[in-house]
Amino acid sequence: MVVCVLLKRLPLIAALGGARRDLIGQPVALAPEPGREQRVGEVSPAAEAFGIVPGMRVGEALSRCPDLSLMPADPEATRDYWTAMLDRLESLGAAVESDDPGVAYLETRGLERLHGGHLEGVLAAVRRSLPSAVRLGAASSRFAAYAAAMHAREASAVATVHAGSGSRVSGAGAHPRGSGGRRRSAAIVPEGAVRAFLAPLPVGLLRTRPGLEELPEMLERLGIHTLGEVAALPPSAMSERFGHPGLLALELAQGLDTPLEPRRPLEPVLERLTLPDAALGPQLERALELIVARVLARRERRGRSLRKLALSARFVEGGTWRISIPLRRPTADAGRSQLALAPRLADLPAPAESLAIEIEAFGPPAHDQHALVEDPGEQRRARLGEAVRHVRRAAGQDALMRVLEVDPDSRLPERRAVLAPFPEERR
Repeated sequence: MVVCVLLKRLPLIAALGGARRDLIGQPVALAPEPGREQRVGEVSPAAEAFGIVPGMRVGEALSRCPDLSLMPADPEATRDYWTAMLDRLESLGAAVESDDPGVAYLETRGLERLHGGHLEGVLAAVRRSLPSAVRLGAASSRFAAYAAAMHAREASAVATVHAGSGSRVSGAGAHPRGSGGRRRSAAIVPEGAVRAFLAPLPVGLLRTRPGLEELPEMLERLGIHTLGEVAALPPSAMSERFGHPGLLALELAQGLDTPLEPRRPLEPVLERLTLPDAALGPQLERALELIVARVLARRERRGRSLRKLALSARFVEGGTWRISIPLRRPTADAGRSQLALAPRLADLPAPAESLAIEIEAFGPPAHDQHALVEDPGEQRRARLGEAVRHVRRAAGQDALMRVLEVDPDSRLPERRAVLAPFPEERR
């Protein structure tokens, strides 16, 4: 069985920390991140009452609720809080998968022996280690466990969804120990009841899976409103109309899903530098150069190259900003690292009080050996070939073409030149 640990509105709660916590009872939503698509993030219950949902366009959200307040996100606080919760789950012996703050999955196989020999013992152990606001759901697949956690209600027991009962959750059993009052129940969906449980649920639940954000809207336009209606569609029709996203949605609606991919143990390596007042332009670049040098000099790196970095900042007026930057090629060179990070400084939405770099993923040991003397022409052709390969991997083989003159003296413009694939320089 797969257990889903769900803490709704975690990014919004983190953004409203401190003196602004009372705003959770008003129509509030997270503002779009700088440079991203103009869609709102997590919303408060009062905003949901107006029909506003995460991922909705800002213009539509404001038209539904003119009094809606948009709050900037605080990714640093969100990440710190969620990382602490994941550490608690891993202390129970669980291998946890978590791609988004507020949602985590774990496999109960292997944990049941440690916690009473049954699923309820695992759920009780998870409940004791987490805050009371967390919802728990258990099912045979990741998607069904998430749906069960979404429908877990306040109860004094572990609830079980029986075959044919739809999305109704019934409570039974005793109150978990150490709960400290009323807690949300843990909804358990037996393996034989997964499809029946998912059938009456709305297709909007598919938005939680990356790559299916736009699919529910298209399905609703076609008159398909429940997952049961999706599960009844033939695979050939879903593939022809929606491609791979359609086949993925069909599998999810039928109770199927991919295996869990637990996260790798983190090796936090972070360097932060306090900035002078009104630091911008060359000062920020000089600070970035200093932080990169400090990161590369850390003992924890142990000679390994860098594969993925995170650039973060704390603002003078409060709030934080964070962006992950995967490097195209693992490197331990300060110049290459700074070249990848420096353009992101222009995305800072406000004056920064401090700047930080964290290593999110290491690469292999740094052992690249470069030639002492390189021909400038060969070096340029190698870089051009690398750029061509990078563009084609991202946008397809036909994304990069060149113009070849065929008959420049022709009266027909179509015959003067043709498009041909750009030659890729071999390594």
